[in-house]
Amino acid sequence: MQTLDLSLAQDVLAAQPFSRLLGARMVSFGDGEAVLELDVRDELRQQHGFVHGGVLSYLADNALTFAAGAAAGANLVTSGLSIDYLRPATGRTLRAHARVVRAGRTRVVCRCDISTVDDAGTETLCAVAQGTIAVV
Repeated sequence: MQTLDLSLAQDVLAAQPFSRLLGARMVSFGDGEAVLELDVRDELRQQHGFVHGGVLSYLADNALTFAAGAAAGANLVTSGLSIDYLRPATGRTLRAHARVVRAGRTRVVCRCDISTVDDAGTETLCAVAQGTIAVV
């Protein structure tokens, strides 16, 4: 079995065409946690100037699955996801920090906080998500 580490997680993320399109990057991976970031661009905004909810959902989905992978290995798919948008996402960077709540034999439950980061480096929580990841 191949050891899962930050470098391999970055390679897996880079192999996802949609993740490349959005410009997502893996900044931390291991011990049942994963942190993904992406820079906010005009193409990712909705009509009011906030980051589109679909971008936040994508980030939560991938962060949750990578966190599960840090605990349960590589053969995983998301089987369910819920997200609550707490405030409009603005700033220069989105950061999704996911962690395993419970890793079972066939399912891994994870939680994710999504924050915006402004030019001063201040993080503001804008969404929370929970997901169930299936071991295949």
